[in-house]
Amino acid sequence: MKVNCPVCQGQKCMEVITLTEEIPYFGEIMESVVLCGACGYKHTDVICLEQKDPVRYSLKVKKDRLNARVVKSQSATVSIPELGLKVEPGPKSLGYVSNIEGVIERFQGAVKTALNLFDDKESQKNATILLQNLNSVRSGDKTVEIVLEDPFGQSVIAHPDASKRELLPEEIKELKTGFATFEQNEEDSEN
Repeated sequence: MKVNCPVCQGQKCMEVITLTEEIPYFGEIMESVVLCGACGYKHTDVICLEQKDPVRYSLKVKKDRLNARVVKSQSATVSIPELGLKVEPGPKSLGYVSNIEGVIERFQGAVKTALNLFDDKESQKNATILLQNLNSVRSGDKTVEIVLEDPFGQSVIAHPDASKRELLPEEIKELKTGFATFEQNEEDSEN
């Protein structure tokens, strides 16, 4: 299907491609790609079509586990507690299918971006140490735990040694989802 490009305003120059597929141990997803033939703008997304129970996966990362498959939905939080790193979903959060090494690479990219923005020496030093630690994880010299928490149960770390459990109600309340929510208190429901 061809549509107008929101970036270059080209008429019917953006191609929209969608594909629905079943991922083992995960469920049905829809992958979408939009690509403008005029300006080169590209946007990809993975949307989970099923909602499941809230879930928390964790995996101790060692060199032999870097290829473990990771499916992260647009509502999931990814963290490496030992390094103090956490990525929470926002309104434009995207889902992706990758592996543990790819997740670490994403963290490295974010830290490198932040490093270029820091003006003070202390922040630059801390970011450099984080990059060294992430490199050590990728090379197998350092072991950390990667945690994936999804209130909609649409994410997975597919590895036999991955720990999986249902999120507790208090844990769910603490998670960001990337979606706007409205809560109604008992007083409002009576009116």
